[in-house]
Parts: sequence; C-alpha cells; structure tokens
Amino acid sequence: MDSSLRKAKNILVKYNQEHLLQFYNSLNDSEKNILVNQILNIDFEKILDLYNNSKIYNKCSIGMISPLKHINKSKISKDDYNKYVTIGENFIQKSRFAVVTMAGGQGTRLGIKGPKGTFELDILPKKSLFEIICDKLKNANLKYNISIPWYIMTSTQNHEKTVNFFEERNYFDYGKNNVIFFKQSNLPLIDLDGKLILAEPYLINEGSNGNGDVFKAMKNNNIISDMKSKDIELVFFSGVDNVLLKPVDPLFIGLTLYNNKEIAAKTIFKENANSKDWVFARKNNKPGIINCSDFVEEITELKDENGDYLYRELNILEHLFTIKAIEKVSNVELPYHLAFRKNPFVNYEGMKQVPESPNTYKFETFIFDAFNYFDDIQLLRVDDEEEFSPIKSFNGKYNPERAKIMYKKCYNV
Repeated sequence: MDSSLRKAKNILVKYNQEHLLQFYNSLNDSEKNILVNQILNIDFEKILDLYNNSKIYNKCSIGMISPLKHINKSKISKDDYNKYVTIGENFIQKSRFAVVTMAGGQGTRLGIKGPKGTFELDILPKKSLFEIICDKLKNANLKYNISIPWYIMTSTQNHEKTVNFFEERNYFDYGKNNVIFFKQSNLPLIDLDGKLILAEPYLINEGSNGNGDVFKAMKNNNIISDMKSKDIELVFFSGVDNVLLKPVDPLFIGLTLYNNKEIAAKTIFKENANSKDWVFARKNNKPGIINCSDFVEEITELKDENGDYLYRELNILEHLFTIKAIEKVSNVELPYHLAFRKNPFVNYEGMKQVPESPNTYKFETFIFDAFNYFDDIQLLRVDDEEEFSPIKSFNGKYNPERAKIMYKKCYNV
C-alpha cells in the first residue's frame, strides 16, 4: 500500500470519515492522487470542531452592546464636505490607494453558470458587473492622472473563468499589469451527520470560506507585500454586485483620514424598524456588527440627544482599511459563521444527487468580524438611492431590474 494512501486511511479512521474512500478502487491513477492529496491537506480537526461548536448558540445580550457614532452624508456642512473631499483627492493623487473586489461567488441565483461578476446589466451596451467597477476606476485614473491597482479575490470554483473573462475582454483596457487576481481558501462542506461529502467520486466537496478570508488570502498570496512595495497606505474593499458602488470616493477617504481612523465603513439606514437585520454597534466596547434578533424591540427605537437612531446602521460591504490594519487582521483567526445550504453530492451508489432541501453546513468568515480588533471605526451613512443597488437575485428588493433603473438614473444612461 502506498504510504500516502495509508496515511490518508489512518486520518479517515481517526475522524470517522472512511466513506470518502469508498470509490477509490474504481478511480484512475490521476483521480486517486487528487483524492488522497485532498484528504492529506484537509484540517479535519478544525472542520469537525466547527461542526460541533455550531450546535452551541452564543447569544448576544443587550447588556453587551452600546451605540457606535456615525456621520450622515446628507447632514455634512458644505465647508466640511469640501474639506473632506480635498483631503481625499490630495491623498488619491499620491498613488497610495488600492481597491480590492471580493468576487468569489457564483452567479447561480442570477441564472448564469459562472462568476457572479460576469453577470451583465441589461443596459445599452450591456455591461458586466466587473466592467461597471472597471469603468469607475478608469474614470478615477483619468481624473487624477494615476493608475489604481485593482486586486480581485476569486475562489477555487470561479478563478479560471474569471481570469479567462478578463483576458477575452482585454482587461477592459485597464491594463493587465494593473489587475491582480488571488484566490481565497476553502473548507469542506459537512452534512447533518457530521460527514464530509463527495462532489465527485474522487473529489471532496468544498466551499470558499467567506469574505472574511480576504486578509489571510492577501497574506498567503503575497498581496500585502505587493501593496507595500507600491507604497499603498489605504485600501477599499467591496463586493462585486453593487452597480452604484463608488470604489474611489474622495469624501469617504478624506473623512476617514481626517478623523485618523484605521478602518471605515459605509452604511445605509435600516428602514424596517422590526427587521432582524444585523446592525452596527459596539459589543463589549469594540466596534462590529451584531445580531439583534433577540432584542430588536428593545433597541430599534432608541435615539440620542439629537434625535438620531442609535442602532439603525446597516452594513453594505464597503470598507476602508489602512495597510497596517490589514496586516494586523491577517494574523488573527476570525470566527466562523454557519450557513445551511443545498449542495449536490455523490450518494452511496456513486450517483450524483441533487437535494430538494438544504443538506450541508458551510462555514464562513465575514470581513466585519475584523472590526472587533480595533478601538473605533468611521461610519458614513449614505443614501441607498444614490449608492446602493446590488444585484442579489431575481426576487426581493435588490434585483436586476431595480439595479438597471437605479444605474440609468444615477449615471444618465
């Protein structure tokens, strides 16, 4: 018996996962190598600990939280507005700013078989979500006579197709050297019985481990080192699906720099007072985003002395981090969150099976958990009619039709 196979078998016996080798004898040599190497590189201790800990509900109590201050963009005075913009523009012109787009997701809910960033908005001419972001970066480069480095985090599932998409479109004339791709890590999916599942007879089913992996992925792929070699001091992070995104916003940048904050986030107002959406707040005196579902009625109407709501700021996945802040959180372990998903699997007969209901746990880290490692955060509330129209699915508020309407309205197309 090959020593690698023997080692893999011992690991599976230790963690009660022997079923992963049930089709081994029917595989060709290449497939056998893929499966054995995957087994040897999985941290079974970690994934099973996450599974067992997922059964423990860590309730956040109202006594643990306190409000976070925010600045409402619509209430900034003209003088202050101009001051922040000037600071931001002066900084941008120094070429010490970079953009990271977290684009590891698939476009399944939008009806496409490929990266979500390749989804095209139905305007004339049609533009993909990637191209919409790229247009804004090109405009900033032209305005400030600079070249902003654009880093794109992909996943194992969509990396090759994402890179091919850019190559086929000549990187939207942004310049191949200005676009840097890097992959986030994966974790195995696990079923209700604590068993890892097979995507193919020779392949364990894994999923990307959330946007919170961006910092470690940047470290492991030498992105932080690359940024430092370019004298980057401030980085904007966002998802790929907001068609009203402002990746180079001198107001946001200037406000953050003026107040000497290491991290910052844009927010929108939580309109539905009774919704259980997570909100910005301090937890144990550290900034973050909290699950207020257990006490939403107690906090939703609370106001400060100026009549502003204390717990109504929603996250829209638009953040600024200094390079020092990025280095700091790249060396910590962010907590994992549990998601219950439908995932196809290979059954005990060796057949691919598509479940009718959620069948697996997926463990993800979220970028907002990094906030807890800092003493404060700059929050800027913006108007969702002007800056937030993501494309999530065909159902619900944030759909392609609304995005098209808002994009045409805001950009006069």
